[in-house]
Amino acid sequence: MPIASQTSDVAIETRVFWLRFQKEIAAALIIVILSMSGYAGYRFYKHRRDSAAAELLGKAKAQQDFQEVTVRYPGTAAGASAYLLLAQKQREEKKFADANATLRAFIDKSPDHDFVPTARLAMAANLESMGKNDEALAIYKEVATKYTDTYNGPLALISQVPLLKAQNRIEDARRVCEEILTKYRMPRQQAEATRDERMGTIWAGEAMRQLRLLKPPEKPKPTPAWNAPGAPPMIAVPPAAAPSAPPQPSASASAPKKPR
Repeated sequence: MPIASQTSDVAIETRVFWLRFQKEIAAALIIVILSMSGYAGYRFYKHRRDSAAAELLGKAKAQQDFQEVTVRYPGTAAGASAYLLLAQKQREEKKFADANATLRAFIDKSPDHDFVPTARLAMAANLESMGKNDEALAIYKEVATKYTDTYNGPLALISQVPLLKAQNRIEDARRVCEEILTKYRMPRQQAEATRDERMGTIWAGEAMRQLRLLKPPEKPKPTPAWNAPGAPPMIAVPPAAAPSAPPQPSASASAPKKPR
């Protein structure tokens, strides 16, 4: 009867283990149940909150309505969208500084949001409207460098061209156009093949158009071979001779003859 003896020993050990640690096991089960209930309650609350925020955003029309969504439902997708829509309303009313303050608040509260680079570009456009072209250029350069593999990268590059042309920085504008063609039109390595090829097509075409509109770089006029430094004396152009004074008439020639 060795098998029956082993079975009874296991049952006894299991019962002893349960009697010894039943409080700890019960406490662990309660924690698990409460955690599951809390998570389910949080999901339900979050869903209700997101739905309410989306419903309120759908009814928003004026600036006060969008501000209400941002105040009542921070941290929601609708709340983040309300910031962007509020900034657009402020821009339409030419309140560019207020629009940039709203966009800055959106970036600070949602730094990982997918629309952060778009918000940065909107801030640069507002700065352009306020005549702060140098600050706008700085933002465009930042977005072009930081978000190269997104739709905003080439858009930030091509947005620099009109500002550079307005500052008569033709060579810098040409360099930006060539950078667009290099990054978004030239063949890339296999490691970069995951990027959408259609992303830069529009901007590459715009870069080509801008290049055609730019003035060609001025080339220095070539010096003729016969007048170049170090030209052989036989073919060098002789220096222009100083004009000689006209001959003066002699005194005898100028005196009138007396009649005889």
